[in-house]
Amino acid sequence: MNFWKQFSPGFTCLAPMEGVTDIAFRQVVAAAARPDIFFTEFTNVNSYISEKGRPNALERLQFLPKEQPIVAQIWGTKPEMFAETAQAVKKLGFSAVDINMGCPDRHVVGTGGGSGLIRTPELAQKIIRATKTAGISTSVKTRLGYTKTDEWRPWLTTILSETPDALTIHLRTKKEMSKVNAHYELVPEIVALKNAISPETVLIINGDIKNPADGQKFIEQGADGLMLGRAVFQNPFCFEKNPTTHTRDELISLMRLHIDLYQKYGFAPYDPLKRFFKIYINNFPGASEIREKLMQTRAIPEAIAVLDEMEAAQ
Repeated sequence: MNFWKQFSPGFTCLAPMEGVTDIAFRQVVAAAARPDIFFTEFTNVNSYISEKGRPNALERLQFLPKEQPIVAQIWGTKPEMFAETAQAVKKLGFSAVDINMGCPDRHVVGTGGGSGLIRTPELAQKIIRATKTAGISTSVKTRLGYTKTDEWRPWLTTILSETPDALTIHLRTKKEMSKVNAHYELVPEIVALKNAISPETVLIINGDIKNPADGQKFIEQGADGLMLGRAVFQNPFCFEKNPTTHTRDELISLMRLHIDLYQKYGFAPYDPLKRFFKIYINNFPGASEIREKLMQTRAIPEAIAVLDEMEAAQ
């Protein structure tokens, strides 16, 4: 069965983000305003196949039953490794698997993976076919092209010809990263191409969507779902169907939850946690000063002490 067909038009997904959408942060997002579907961080198929790398891969793939429905995203360049990893993902209880063909990170692209696959379309097709052999619902997340926007038609034709269950389009090229506005104007043409080649494929739009209401125009143009990524850094409540104003105390409560979960799951070192502080310490009087203090901390107890001091002073 196509996992994606169970959702009504306008469904929302939390984008897979490296170093961000781990098991701790997904629970924080769920506590704030849950999307319809979660994605994991991306997991390297080479790591899963390797005896040495498997513990790290399994750490990335850990999830709680209450997080369902959740999709495992995987990346790499070896079709046979995709097949084996997809089989493992299925046994782990994931609802579906997603193939990363859009990551623009130079280290990933340097191996030929992520958006590097845009330059090797035949390999991309072999990877989709191999992944499908695992018998798990298979989707692809990609970009419009590698260098030029007008690459989108031949590239997406290549992917759609393999009839993935779902296709997520980040509306920029690899070269554009996130430095230009997303190419929203192409959505109607992409919808038409999808309907002509693979009408059963579920189409998800990604790129600068701030909240479900902001992306509703794409659903009206024929897309099926919305994926939000960086929006969660501006507003952890971004998945609310009916947005409301949230207090400083609510934001701090989310930050304390994140710190607790970071410790519970044994994540280390401490510094990567700091990238999340701007999510919670934002949009209230004195936030910049408190954030500066937090960025100078060197361990979790120091961060908690800053929060305690702030709350005691109110």
